[in-house]
Amino acid sequence: MSDPQPGSGTFLTFEGIDGSGKSTQASLLADRLRANGRDVVLTREPGGSTGAEEIRRLVLEGDPDRWSAETEILLFTAARRDHMERTILPALAAGKVVICDRFADSTRMYQGLSRGDLRGLVDALHDLMIGREPDITVLIDMDPEIGLQRALARQGSEERFEDFGPELQQQMRAGFLALAHDFADRFRVIDGNRPVEAVADDVFAIAAPALT
Repeated sequence: MSDPQPGSGTFLTFEGIDGSGKSTQASLLADRLRANGRDVVLTREPGGSTGAEEIRRLVLEGDPDRWSAETEILLFTAARRDHMERTILPALAAGKVVICDRFADSTRMYQGLSRGDLRGLVDALHDLMIGREPDITVLIDMDPEIGLQRALARQGSEERFEDFGPELQQQMRAGFLALAHDFADRFRVIDGNRPVEAVADDVFAIAAPALT
């Protein structure tokens, strides 16, 4: 996949276990940047484009064992490709700031590791069909038990992966921290076990220098 032309915008992603507050922090950062005059596109994965939202409903609703891990990887990659083509790359080419709630790192964790040793397949498909990493990835690190309690308390949640239980949360936290080590050039880890405002201030302090 070809990248935007020179002079493109900035691509930031938020990652973390379920209930970590990443979605809240992504929204707060978008609001703060807009208040400072930046043109921001706030999006999410899976989803963020018409086709990707249709795939989102396929993978996040229904029985947790509805799809094999391999099928999920193909579905998520297809959703991400459409998202990139329709939303992310055009916005970056126009010089906008793109803030995405989850991206490929979540697929590396949830499908690539938690449901089998398929990380290599995830990375191979990513290289072939996506070919781009974020400029900055903010990892909101959260106590797994607290995160799961928050996730399960959400009304009308469609995140079927929460049904996998506390063991998945523990595994995912360890996996995300390992990714932060492997991709230290783009990952920034923030302690999410604090008031929302304190976390938001740290997020802005990380994002602002990349936007100058």
